[in-house]
Amino acid sequence: MGKRGKSNRFNVLLNYKLWLSSISGEGIISEEVHILLVGIHDKNSLKAAAEDAGISYRKAWGDLKQAESLLGYDLTEKTRGGKKGGQSVLTPAALKLLEAYAALQKKLDDAVEEAYLELKKKMEN
Repeated sequence: MGKRGKSNRFNVLLNYKLWLSSISGEGIISEEVHILLVGIHDKNSLKAAAEDAGISYRKAWGDLKQAESLLGYDLTEKTRGGKKGGQSVLTPAALKLLEAYAALQKKLDDAVEEAYLELKKKMEN
């Protein structure tokens, strides 16, 4: 096991995660589900999106089903088989969700960056 370097006031990093959950606390859109939805949009395939995200197809499918159940609407439209095989595409509602999530992430990133810069200033004094 390697040694971890000691942090000092000049190399302290701030990390945070954003996820949307139901009132009961069940996760709806985590960073992993967000990456999965973006992958489905880019590749038109749940299987390919799951592989790119480094998760099993079964987990990806289960996470999407849970999110759809909690949201009350479908996130993907699926077609089976055919000449080119099946495909999955995002529904218009899922595209709106991705757009809103990205806008929220940008606002939070900006606010967190500003707060972090203030923290660093206070640490330097």
